[in-house]
Amino acid sequence: MKFGVVVFPGSNCDRDMVYALRDGLGCPTRLIWHQETTLEDVEGVVLPGGFSYGDYLRCGAIARFSPIMTAIVEHAHQGKPVLGICNGFQVLTEVGLLPGALTRNQGLHFVCDRITLKVDNNQTSFTHLYAKDQRVTIPIAHGEGRYYADAETLAQIEDNQQVLFRYLGENPNGSLNDIAGICNSKGNVMGMMPHPERASDPILGGTDGLTLFKSLLESMNH
Repeated sequence: MKFGVVVFPGSNCDRDMVYALRDGLGCPTRLIWHQETTLEDVEGVVLPGGFSYGDYLRCGAIARFSPIMTAIVEHAHQGKPVLGICNGFQVLTEVGLLPGALTRNQGLHFVCDRITLKVDNNQTSFTHLYAKDQRVTIPIAHGEGRYYADAETLAQIEDNQQVLFRYLGENPNGSLNDIAGICNSKGNVMGMMPHPERASDPILGGTDGLTLFKSLLESMNH
């Protein structure tokens, strides 16, 4: 299985993601410049963290208009996997592939820490190798990670079990319902604010994030 990692002007976690996928999983992985227009040679797409276009306007608001996004939307509509991490999550909400929005942290400060999460739904292609309610430790680094949705959308997300990860203990950014990661209704598009690629090698202090990538690879192989 071959992965593609999208690079926008301002992406800064793209090489970390390539390392996790290529060296951690052993999968062919290539960087996809945002001005490319096709995804013909990749089966899974990842939008990494960073500050696409300097986070002008809103985080992800300009990146949604990059040429590659048309191909990514089509890729998602075909039922193929798309994963957005941090800024990538913001881009996926801006382009409409995931519901809700990411807003300024409740404390108005950039937060960089290691956070405990709870696996809320382990019945998806991204989480099936985790145990239900498993506690995992994943780093975060964001200033606009507070998940928000209107009451109707939030109720729909909860009813459809689209919440995959929740913050456990102290909520670092004020996200509604402690939401840290969600998927779309079909389960093939996922976004999360924590960085699993930063918890994918023992040298980084933990491998809880690698299980997410292993789950996705196993699902793609079946």
